Amino acid sequence: MFPYPSGVLHLGHLRVYTISDVVARFKRLNGYKVIHPMGWDAFGLPAENAAVERNINPADWTETNIAKMKEQMEFFLADFDWDREVNTSSPDYYKWTQKIFLMLFEKGLAYRKAAEINWDPVDQTVLANEQVDADGRSWRSGAIVEKRNLEQWFIGITKYAHELNQDLQVLEDWPEKVKTMQKNWIGESQGTEIVIPLSSGFGDVKVFTSRPDTLFSMQFIALALNHPIVEQLAKTDSDLASFIKKAQKIDDPTSKAGYKLKNITASIPIDVNNNVNKTFNIPVYTAPYVLGNYGHGAVMGCPGHDERDFEFWKLHEPATPAAQIVAPKKRLSEKEEYPYTGKTGVLQDKSVLPYGLENIGEYKGKSVKEAMKLITKNLEAHDLGKASTQYRIRDWLISRQRYWGAPIPIVHCQSCGPVAVPDEELPVLLPKVEGYHFGKGNPLEKVDEFVDCKCPKCGGDARRETDTMDTFMDSSWYFFRYLDSKNNTLPIGPEAAKKMPVDLYIGGVEHAILHLLYSRFITKFLSDCGLWNGKPHHKEPFKKLVTQGMVHGKTYTDPKTGRFLKPNEVDLTDANAPLIKKTGVTPNITFEKMSKSKYNGADPTVCIGKYGADVTRAHMLFSAPVSDILNWQEEQISGSDRWLRRVIQLGDAIGELPSDAFKQDVSKSSQSFTNVTLNSEQYPEIKFSSEELALYNEVRKYAKSIADSINVTFSFNTIISDLMKLTNSLTGAVKTSNQYNRDLIIDSYKKLLICMSPVTPSTSEECWERLLQAEGVESPPSIFHEKYPTEEPIESNLVKFNIFINGKHAGTLEALKTLATASDEEIITQVSTIDKVANTITGPIKKLIKKQGMISIVL
Repeated sequence: MFPYPSGVLHLGHLRVYTISDVVARFKRLNGYKVIHPMGWDAFGLPAENAAVERNINPADWTETNIAKMKEQMEFFLADFDWDREVNTSSPDYYKWTQKIFLMLFEKGLAYRKAAEINWDPVDQTVLANEQVDADGRSWRSGAIVEKRNLEQWFIGITKYAHELNQDLQVLEDWPEKVKTMQKNWIGESQGTEIVIPLSSGFGDVKVFTSRPDTLFSMQFIALALNHPIVEQLAKTDSDLASFIKKAQKIDDPTSKAGYKLKNITASIPIDVNNNVNKTFNIPVYTAPYVLGNYGHGAVMGCPGHDERDFEFWKLHEPATPAAQIVAPKKRLSEKEEYPYTGKTGVLQDKSVLPYGLENIGEYKGKSVKEAMKLITKNLEAHDLGKASTQYRIRDWLISRQRYWGAPIPIVHCQSCGPVAVPDEELPVLLPKVEGYHFGKGNPLEKVDEFVDCKCPKCGGDARRETDTMDTFMDSSWYFFRYLDSKNNTLPIGPEAAKKMPVDLYIGGVEHAILHLLYSRFITKFLSDCGLWNGKPHHKEPFKKLVTQGMVHGKTYTDPKTGRFLKPNEVDLTDANAPLIKKTGVTPNITFEKMSKSKYNGADPTVCIGKYGADVTRAHMLFSAPVSDILNWQEEQISGSDRWLRRVIQLGDAIGELPSDAFKQDVSKSSQSFTNVTLNSEQYPEIKFSSEELALYNEVRKYAKSIADSINVTFSFNTIISDLMKLTNSLTGAVKTSNQYNRDLIIDSYKKLLICMSPVTPSTSEECWERLLQAEGVESPPSIFHEKYPTEEPIESNLVKFNIFINGKHAGTLEALKTLATASDEEIITQVSTIDKVANTITGPIKKLIKKQGMISIVL
């Protein structure tokens, strides 16, 4: 995932981009054409705020930060395709973000309606939820935030809700936790929409329930605070108005707060005999736990079968027991039975349930599943209900009353209404503004030359839309633009679009819902518009998703006060026994998310400057599995540092060994040993020892293990451990070089360097060049032009035969497997090369038993 250009590279960046860089380099070694792009998610409030604080334009701030971060990325050897670079705040990019908005607008999927927002009355601006503190105050002005209804732009993602939910099942290479988070966010629910009649001329309300089987146990309904009926009653009920004002500050879905509405009751729409029910005896409440923007802003309350309803009922109607209608098939404990929230069971009356109904007619004995269907059918017969599918997900609000974002390409005309800006007038450029525009209100509203325009439809005076788009609009399609970043006529051309979808997408799990969901939606929409042929891929943007864990820093706190301690307040003379300098007390040590307030941040450029990029990269990968939280401990980096030093020393040692230090009885064959089957009929003259064969096979075993760690398990920490083990094996072989073929040692070292090059590119390239130059190659080609080793280990044709004479072990012979089927004369000839056997066989042989691995001679 591309970063926001803050100007400072942090360890989280280093982790995710090291992982992607390793994969990209590895895939290239395996012959793939790899696109490994980089870009900048440059719009957004952080840049605007930073620019305001410094009294500069956000564009200047952003460009400076991008330059800094590019330099830092090159510092840790990230091999990005910079020629594909995108910047979401560049007109060349947001022209196409605007075009995608207009495509949505044309299809009726971008629309404007009133919505409740957080309003800062002092700064006169809209605030995001995270800009409102726990006391309901604005983060900037400190004013008490108000709720207001303003016209806002929405994107109709709910039209794709079913497809987004259904296609989660085809994402086989996505983490289950991410798919579960999206599934829960989409919140597809099958159930019944029920019409609840109200008394006193209030008409009716609709509720949705996934448990229509519990209808006859309904004891109350609850309406949202902003439900039209509630707002109407609040005009004449001061107590209700006061309750609403207080309850609006409650942001707790488990809240049991509620107010029983006066002079209004409800009825269960049909009775147990399936007749329309005219008895209005169900109280009606308003409660903050009911969401006005979900369903119809009304819910039915069944305390006997829902935990929250039960708690609400106990508080507001403590004298009335919670009615039940569903009984478990198997009797549970009394505590578990009340309320009974199980989704299986049988409908029963008072004869079975202590708080059951007197009579439930034909429904008695029906299973939950049967009752759900039957009740829905009977409601439909009276036009009082119907089967329905509802979704928790709401349409996507993209309006931002901010400057630093892509302008929404709409013109408002009194005669024509909202009118799309014509394609030939895109992009609608963001005007450069002076600092005073960033005072109160929407900055763009104050730029007359931007706002005042002509209607593209009728030519009359009009006003340009001054809201900018949510930055998630920018990031919902950037991966398309990487493939065709220089295209001036389309967001992506048809030929470039053939490269979609993305094979591997890496990013934090915190993006599981918003960014990833919006990207899936826009990708499906663009496929439906014909911008790319997504049908063979279920119109999904990312084949494989990897969510790396966060990087946590070591945090010191005072055990008495809980205050976070700065590093210079802790004596680290003995790293294993730190002490607070002022008190001599041992601090509490934890690993927590890095932040300035906790003084636990670590600058990766400092670490790279001290140890080098390769060591830092290796330590980052070795410290934890990819998906786990990584507790950053720079003091443990010495292990990776020592390993790379051993690799360098190993190359020097190999280069310094004279020819006579190696095994001398090597074949004169011109064939490369990497292409032979040892001791085969094809190359009978090449006979490696068991030690040589073991090294040959070990190199290939670890090469395959590393490849599997990247291609299959994504366990990058084991890559480093495998490379360390292979280094140790090769070091041992060099120490006993007289047992090994020189070509085998050199080729094994080369393969070690190739295997480690995706992780440690600089060290690998340097060692590779030095080795080839020592072999007489004046201008060695880059190691990254080599092929990753994929040869299979070779099974030796040599086996050990235990030799027995008259039942006693006489020695061991290493010979071809075919010895077990050779003639007796051939066997005697070969076993006689063992002195003990030759000295023992002096008389006639009575019997010779030959099996694989064993020769038994009876004299």
